This record gives sequence, C-alpha cells and structure tokens, in this order.
Amino acid sequence: MKKDVIKLDSSKAGSIELADEIFALEPRADILHRVVRWQRARAQAGTHKVKTRSEVNYSTKKIYRQKGTGGARHGARSAPIFRGGGVYKGPTPRSHAFDLPKKVRSMGLKHALSAKAAAGELVVLDKASLKAGKSKELANAIKKMGWKRTLVIDGLEVNYEFARAASNIDGLDVLPSAGANVYDILKRDTLVLTKSGIEALEARLK
Repeated sequence: MKKDVIKLDSSKAGSIELADEIFALEPRADILHRVVRWQRARAQAGTHKVKTRSEVNYSTKKIYRQKGTGGARHGARSAPIFRGGGVYKGPTPRSHAFDLPKKVRSMGLKHALSAKAAAGELVVLDKASLKAGKSKELANAIKKMGWKRTLVIDGLEVNYEFARAASNIDGLDVLPSAGANVYDILKRDTLVLTKSGIEALEARLK
C-alpha cells in the first residue's frame, strides 16, 4: 500500500510503499487482546502483601480454656476468624507474567499497525528532528496538524533534540523502533512513523 509522507511543517515530502503483510492485514481482536494482556501482566509489580496468622502482632496465648465455656474452641486471637487476625490465603508477592509465543507477539504488532492504517490514524513523517530542542516549535507544529494523543516511532535511535522537546508536551510520546509495542500503539489516537522507523519495523517483522 502507498502512503503520503509529510514534513513537520505539514508540507508533502513524496510517498512511500508500505509492506502489505505488515500494514494491510485484517486486524484480529483476539490476537491484539492476547498481546495486550501479556504486556500488562508483565508490567504488574506483584508487590501486594497481607499478614498471615504468623505475622500479626498478637499474643499466641490461648484465649480461654478448651472446654466448659459453651463457646467454640479457639487457640489465639491471631486466627483469621477474629477481627485483626491474620488473613487466610491472601495475596503474596509474585510475578503475574506468563509466556506468549514470539510468533503471536510479532503478529500482534503487525495487526496493531494494520489497525491504525485501516482506521486512518497512521501518519508517515519524513524525519523526526529539530535543530533546537524547543517545545514551543514542536507544539505549534503538532497543533497545526491536529495531533492530540500521539505516539511517534522513529528509527533505531531517536533524535535527541526532538525527544527533549517532546518530553515537555502532554500527550506526545516518542519511542525508537525497538520500543514499538501493541499497547502503546493502540492507546494513542494518532500513530506517527518516520521513514527510518518504517524501515526498522519492516526489517524487524519480515
């Protein structure tokens, strides 16, 4: 498929041929869902923790005698049945990550890129660079093109001045091609790929 290329000042800079096997697939929600779940699970801290019966600050002395009270038998106030006692089978620190085949991860990225292209939310930029890292200059360019929640994916390396200017703009994120992922692509309204970013992604996914 063919796509127009623009510059930061919104002027045209020719066109580029995009690989159909990456940018022209029929997006599959099940693949995207699997990859996003895998990403979010890996991002979970897994530091949730409750105190068990052996960890609460209570005496281990028997509350009352075993027989003759007419009540149920209890050993200590730290039992889960009492208020302030330890929690039974509560959450403990663990990893939420699970395995997902590389083939599915690769497929998910292709379908995410295809989804943006099909929705008309894919923009190809000649290059993401600025002479001076001025946020005002970049913010004006973005406002002129109507970009709001935007992700810019560059080549192997991100231009330092461009990244510095983008860091002060709310709703604009910049990633190198190696950092391209399904979750970040799908949650943005506009996906901007540079020509070098497209080359790097096609080399990675073909």
